[in-house]
Amino acid sequence: MRYGISNLSIVPVRSEPREKSEMCTQILFGEHYTIIEENARWCRIKLAFDGNEGWIDREMVNETDEHYFSQLAEIPRIVTTDVFNIVQPKGGYSNFLIVAGSSLPHFDPSARTFKIGDVEYNIQGNSITSAPRNRREVIIENGLKYFNSPYLWGGRSPFGIDCSGFSQILYKMAGLTLPREAAQQAMLGTNLSFVEEALPGDLAFFDNEEGSIIHVGIIWEKNKIIHSSGKVRIDNVDHFGIYNIDTKRYTHQMRLMRRIIID
Repeated sequence: MRYGISNLSIVPVRSEPREKSEMCTQILFGEHYTIIEENARWCRIKLAFDGNEGWIDREMVNETDEHYFSQLAEIPRIVTTDVFNIVQPKGGYSNFLIVAGSSLPHFDPSARTFKIGDVEYNIQGNSITSAPRNRREVIIENGLKYFNSPYLWGGRSPFGIDCSGFSQILYKMAGLTLPREAAQQAMLGTNLSFVEEALPGDLAFFDNEEGSIIHVGIIWEKNKIIHSSGKVRIDNVDHFGIYNIDTKRYTHQMRLMRRIIID
């Protein structure tokens, strides 16, 4: 078995081993994975964070050994919450940006350094978290940082993000793990019967005419939802669904609401 950890800001993961295949998700900086299949150009990987699988270009693979990979499961998960942070490898000359939701293995808060394999990095920026006490506040505070970020199928960054990537990354920054797809996320937690019961950070799910869950958003406050649809936006929500405040019409049909955060 072979292993990897991303030392790039964002790595596109594709459904099939070819450039024209759709992007099904992204690997953010510091996230690690198992290499489960490969050919001359592509590697099929399985992300440790959410178990999602897909193909990445071999040139974007940064391999690590089994011992280091095992260590990553045992150390606290430290995650960036600034929209962007600047990092620099020690001894290197080039700074580069990483996005919110990136992981910092072996983070030293006093020195503001972390390590990926044998490479030590410095990081500039202040918002870094492991498991905050008030997760609901953290989710909403960080969610508002994405306001107007464009919708991107498979995206997980402020440069472009889809609906389930949005909920997943916000929960990651609050120390919680969600699956990648909205239908998978809808299977977690406990059911809420009425919109009036929902608290900030609870999830609302929406379906299509066939009954398939196709969208997820995060309750912001009473009868308001923050979600990625065209862009990250705030709309009204009730038992019928999402009411777009710009077009003055319903855009998504309510299916169910789930509470995953235990207060």
